[in-house]
Amino acid sequence: MITLKDILYKVTLDTVVGSTNVMVRNIHFNSRSVAINDVFVAIKGTVVDGHQYIESAINQGAIAVVCEVIPAITKKGVTYIKVDDSSRALAIMASNFYGNPSENLKLVGVTGTNGKTTIASLLYQLFKKAGFKVGLLSTVKIMVDNNEFPATHTTPDSLTINAYLKQMNDEGVEFCFMEVSSHGIDQNRTLGLKFEGGIFTNLSHDHLDYHNSFAEYRDVKKRFFDELPNTAFALTNIDDKNGSIMLQNTKAKQYSYALKSYADYKAQILENQFNGLLLKLNDNEVWVRLIGTFNAYNILAIFACAELLGLEKDELLRLISELESVNGRFQFLISDEKITAIVDYAHTPDALQNVLETINDIRTKNEDLITVVGCGGDRDKTKRPKMGHIASALSTKVIFTSDNPRTEVPETIIDDIEKGVEAQNFKKTMSIVDRKQAIKTACQLANPNDIILIAGKGHETYQEVNGVRTDFDDFKIVKEFLKQLQK
Repeated sequence: MITLKDILYKVTLDTVVGSTNVMVRNIHFNSRSVAINDVFVAIKGTVVDGHQYIESAINQGAIAVVCEVIPAITKKGVTYIKVDDSSRALAIMASNFYGNPSENLKLVGVTGTNGKTTIASLLYQLFKKAGFKVGLLSTVKIMVDNNEFPATHTTPDSLTINAYLKQMNDEGVEFCFMEVSSHGIDQNRTLGLKFEGGIFTNLSHDHLDYHNSFAEYRDVKKRFFDELPNTAFALTNIDDKNGSIMLQNTKAKQYSYALKSYADYKAQILENQFNGLLLKLNDNEVWVRLIGTFNAYNILAIFACAELLGLEKDELLRLISELESVNGRFQFLISDEKITAIVDYAHTPDALQNVLETINDIRTKNEDLITVVGCGGDRDKTKRPKMGHIASALSTKVIFTSDNPRTEVPETIIDDIEKGVEAQNFKKTMSIVDRKQAIKTACQLANPNDIILIAGKGHETYQEVNGVRTDFDDFKIVKEFLKQLQK
C-alpha cells in the first residue's frame, strides 16, 4: 500500500476534493478492474470516455478518482482529483506507484515507421550475448531477462510498462530496449519514464487513420525527442528527410547515422546476398546474417546505440556478426525444390517497397517473384492503393488477399488495394480472399529458383475476422505447402 499523496507526486493538480492522505492498493483506468481501496483514473479515449464509469468504479470500492471533470454529485469518503489531462496524470502516477523503475536501468526507446521491432529485438539479443541482464518491450514479445511474456500493443499502457520495468528491477536488469509508437507517445504512455537514449529510424505513410495528417504523425514522433533529458542521447537516421527535424528541440546529446549522408556513424554495403550482408561500419568490416539496405540501416543504428551505451568496439563487431534475424522480419526458407519463401511484416508502402527492392537487387531476374499481400481492416485506408501499386510494379506475379480484415468486408479491402494497380500491371495480379488458399496458390505457381514473398503479418500467429482470432502463421503455412509439393 502507498499513500495517494505519494502517487500524485509531480502530477499537476487542478482541484482536490477530499484527502490525499489515504492508503491506496492499486491504480486502474478500466473500471471493471477496480477493487476496494483502488484509484480509478478516468481517461477520455478515442472510443470510450472513462468519466462515464466513475460511479461504477466507486461502487466497486474506489477510494479515489482522478478525472478531468469532477461529477456533479460526489460521494463522501471518496477523494476526487481534477487534472487537465488524465492520461498524463496516469503515466506519472504509474511511475510513482512502481517506484520509478526506469531510473534504475538504462532504457532506450526506438521510434519511427519501420525498423522499431528489429532494432529493439536485436539490441536485446546483442546485450544478452554481451553478458548483461536485459529487458525488451516490443511488438513481438516482452522479455524480462530470460522470462517471456506476450505483447498486446507495440507500446503498452503506462501501468503495464512500469509493472514490467519494476519486474526488471527485481531481476537485476541493466538495460531495456523499448519500441515507442506514435499512439504511445500521443496517449502519454511513455511520460514519466527516464530514457537513456532515443533512436529514430525513418518516417513514411502509416497510421493516418489515427493521426489527422502526416505532419501531425511526424510531430508526435518528434515529441518523444523533445522530452528526452539532457543526460540522454538522441540518435537519428539523417538520410531520412525527417531525421534532422527530430533533433530540432531536443535537450539530449545529438548523434546521426546514415548510408548516404555525412554522419557520426556511417555504413557502406560491400556485399548483399540472401545469406547476409558484408558491411563497413565506420571503416570496420563486418559480416551479418541479415540482408537488404533497410537492415544495413538497422545494424548501423544498433552499432551506434551499443557504442553510445559503452560497449567496446571490437567486442561489438563480433557480437553483431552473431545476431540472428527476428521472427517475421525477412524470415526465409529454401525448399528442396529450391523455391525461396520469405515472410515479412511489411504492412506499410515504404516497408513493402524496401523488401521488394531488396529481393530484386539480389535476384538474377531469371526467376519469378510472387508476392502475396493484403491490408488490415479498420485501419488507414489511404495506404491500400499504394500497397497495390508497389506490389504489382515490383513483382512478377501478385496475389491480393486478406490480412486481418477485422470488421471490414475482405473483398472491399482488396478492391481498395487494386485501385492502385496500373493498367500495364493488371495481368500480373489475381485476388484470392482466403489467405491460406492464396499462399497455397503461390506455392503451386512457383518453379525451382522462384521467390515467394508473403507480406503484411510477419510474426503474427493469428488472423482476426469480426473480433475473432484464429491460429494463422504465415511461415508455418508456407513451409507446409512447400513440403507437400516435394511429395
